[in-house]
Amino acid sequence: MSSTEGETITCKAAVAWGPGEPLKLEDVRVSPPRAGEVRVHIMFNGLCHTDVYTLSGKDPEGLFPSILGHEGAGVVESIGEGVTNVKVGDHVVLLYTAECGKCKFCLSGKTNLCQAVRATQGKGVMPDNTRRFESVRTNEPLYHFMGTSSLSQYTVVSQYSLVTVNPKAPMNRTCLLGCGVTTGYGAAVYTAKVEPKSTVAVFGCGCVGLAVIRGAKEREAAKIIAVDTNDEKKSWATKFGATDFVNPSSLSTNDGSNAVVDKLVEMTDGGLDYTFDCTGNVHVMRTALEACHKGWGVSTVIGVAAAGQEIATRPFQLVTGRKWQGSAFGGVKGRTQLPGIVDRYMQGTFPLDDYITQTVSLEDVNKGLEYMKDGQCIRCIVDMTK
Repeated sequence: MSSTEGETITCKAAVAWGPGEPLKLEDVRVSPPRAGEVRVHIMFNGLCHTDVYTLSGKDPEGLFPSILGHEGAGVVESIGEGVTNVKVGDHVVLLYTAECGKCKFCLSGKTNLCQAVRATQGKGVMPDNTRRFESVRTNEPLYHFMGTSSLSQYTVVSQYSLVTVNPKAPMNRTCLLGCGVTTGYGAAVYTAKVEPKSTVAVFGCGCVGLAVIRGAKEREAAKIIAVDTNDEKKSWATKFGATDFVNPSSLSTNDGSNAVVDKLVEMTDGGLDYTFDCTGNVHVMRTALEACHKGWGVSTVIGVAAAGQEIATRPFQLVTGRKWQGSAFGGVKGRTQLPGIVDRYMQGTFPLDDYITQTVSLEDVNKGLEYMKDGQCIRCIVDMTK
């Protein structure tokens, strides 16, 4: 039993008060967990482009005022009635993609898209349609974000939205598995199931794209082409396992065709076996599909497009054997599979260290968000204890 069990905790959090506004560090009250809930002391949080996207106001599920953050790792402080899957003191990773193991989706064996808390998660509330955060300054309730809200020193989540991991694993590494790294790696390994000796193209070389590259390398792909408009990312892509690098902005065509598609088809004798969009740009998604090999090429959409955006291609592209699919959280079932990935990190077979390019204190969280925009950041970690 913790000394704060059953009590409201006052702590620091980075609050998003409105679209386009900097996050504001202030005191918040965090209520005790109710039945089926867990309160977690967050130690480290990875900053993700989804946080930036929501803060921009383009996210249709973006609510204000709220506490963002969804790549969180910490320690269980207290548990609500009926919680049996974690205990006080457990080291955990938060899961924006829950896993209850009981809903139709979990029981299907076909998807990781658990629906246990999805309806309320998208509304910024807990499963009972209430909130656990309140601003000390204004006494205003604050919305939850992605079921995690890990940019608060303490947060409350559903019992299905976290997983216990090896307590010896450093939390400034395990937090990365809450989104970006798992999303990219899983898309290559679990969703697309990249085959040995195959050809792969990855569009966008941020954290997710680099994790795709690493997953494709692990699956022994013969050619892995990194595609990005920033030449400075070539060294990153090579380090993570890319065999080639293409900058679309350096290509040109005079006949109206897609220069990127033409280049990739030329490099792979007819097209890629697998392509991955990690940009969220619907035009890039089309390019990724049309760069696939006729008859069997598979293109996986990972990037999240802005609200109202639609993808398009000629039906003939699909009729002639190309496949278009999506991947959320890399197809990974968090409570079932994530502990094994953490164990692999501890064994030295799943690298995480080289994703981290910056670390900031919670007080400097806005500086961390700026790092993400300048093209020199793979992942910035927020030390929630400072």
